[in-house]
Amino acid sequence: MAVLATGFQLDRVRYEEPSFERLADYDGFEVRQYGSRIVAETVVEGDADAATSEGFRRLAGYIFGGNDGGASISMTTPVERSPEGVRIAMTTPVERAQREGRWVVTFTMPADYTLGTLPKPNDDRVVLRELQREPVAVLRFSGRADEAAKREHADDLLARLRDRGYEPTGEPTLAQYDPPWVLGLFRRNEVMIPVRHRS
Repeated sequence: MAVLATGFQLDRVRYEEPSFERLADYDGFEVRQYGSRIVAETVVEGDADAATSEGFRRLAGYIFGGNDGGASISMTTPVERSPEGVRIAMTTPVERAQREGRWVVTFTMPADYTLGTLPKPNDDRVVLRELQREPVAVLRFSGRADEAAKREHADDLLARLRDRGYEPTGEPTLAQYDPPWVLGLFRRNEVMIPVRHRS
């Protein structure tokens, strides 16, 4: 079992993650400052799990050659999912009306790309945009990353934030770092909530 766990960990480290500065480290959560980053995102209807799978397929299609240059773009982690109409962690404060059953699935692009150097997606349901800097509170958990688990861990994080003098500035986003075949015990999932500290 230890060999299997190590294998999962090594598979994860092959992929680039967005860089961040750790602003604070508390018991059970941390606050990070991510730099600006480019993402590819798509809006998908349906339940959360089906939307994540469909969104992943669309975005994988883009990075594996489904673009105007036929270029292959390196895979990164995590894959993020949030309800449509809710500000995704690390965006500017633009919000839209939330619509039931619609999800935004997001891939972060490798750091050496800009909006000007990324190839255009062939699928017009895939959109490229730049997310700006914003402090984000993060609570890590393992196991299944369904909506019930997301809500449970988001509620836990919100309670911890109140105790530490933070206010949420947006809704929770679920970030998943491992493929579906990784056993739940070894999965790295995170709930992320944009925040500000009460002065």
